[in-house]
Amino acid sequence: MNDWDIDSGGVLIRRTRVGQLENNSYVIACKETGEGVLVDASFEADTLAAKAADVHINAILSTHGHWDHVSAAMDLKAMLDVPFRLHGADMRDDICDLPVDTPLVDGEIITIGKVEVRVVSTPGHTPGSVCFLAGDHAVTGDTLFPGGPGRTDFAYGDFDAVIESIRSQLFTLPGHVGVFPGHGDTMSTIGTESPNLQSWIARGW
Repeated sequence: MNDWDIDSGGVLIRRTRVGQLENNSYVIACKETGEGVLVDASFEADTLAAKAADVHINAILSTHGHWDHVSAAMDLKAMLDVPFRLHGADMRDDICDLPVDTPLVDGEIITIGKVEVRVVSTPGHTPGSVCFLAGDHAVTGDTLFPGGPGRTDFAYGDFDAVIESIRSQLFTLPGHVGVFPGHGDTMSTIGTESPNLQSWIARGW
């Protein structure tokens, strides 16, 4: 299988859109060793397993605990025999009540072969939202989309917090860093999105 969306600097990224909400699930892999992780086991476990069949998946990681990002997690965990990981702040019955093997920690480095995936805490969409940085690429879940932050009108959403997360954790990255969001078919870059921060604050969403 050679359908990689990104093949750069030893990092491979494959996006698969699944479900009625057009959720994006990602495989991040090391080109040299074939090790990888699956990010956001949203829906269609069989589809996601097939799209990861050419990679030795070490873990299922979640950008946050909303149901549409974890609905296939337990099925994939059983199919792939790997741990399921989520930030501890989203481990609550009214966000995600699935059993988590090891909580994700801000600043943690997850090593897959010769690739390092850094966990960056970006609360706002949910208290435990995180982004994953691999090389020049950021998987941003529902924290940042082309055109603005993810919704914060859910329980525990916080617009001011997501703006601060984007400002301090994402827009401090180099402009060429790619943005891979949790829904839709459009990707972007930090440099494309960062000039729009004040307009997002002014509109309030």
